[in-house]
Amino acid sequence: MKFFTKIGFLFLLLQGNAALAAGDAFTQSQFDSLQSAGQPVVVHVHAAWCGSCKAQDVILSKVMGLPEFKKVTFLQVNFDDQKEALKQFNASQQSTLIVFKKGQEQGRSIGDTHGDSVESLVRKGL
Repeated sequence: MKFFTKIGFLFLLLQGNAALAAGDAFTQSQFDSLQSAGQPVVVHVHAAWCGSCKAQDVILSKVMGLPEFKKVTFLQVNFDDQKEALKQFNASQQSTLIVFKKGQEQGRSIGDTHGDSVESLVRKGL
């Protein structure tokens, strides 16, 4: 029984970290406003059922919590529900990360779950 309690606790802990990384739900108006202002934005094409997305959530919660990234806005596109946004970003897969700076795409990755490379990608928005 203790084994299952520990597994349950770990699951809740990972879900909590994922929630920290979730950022704001993507809206076109917020994205347009941030782009007009030249603000750095990270877009995460995410699906709740995606293992890579969950791994990215843990990494992104750590990265986005670093002081140098406090001005970066993190937006999450729902892969299952926001098909227009997927077309706009030319994103055909969940677990896609796209970084924007001053209204221009600076880089993207798909399925990357390595902390150093995800941080390096997000840094392109600074």
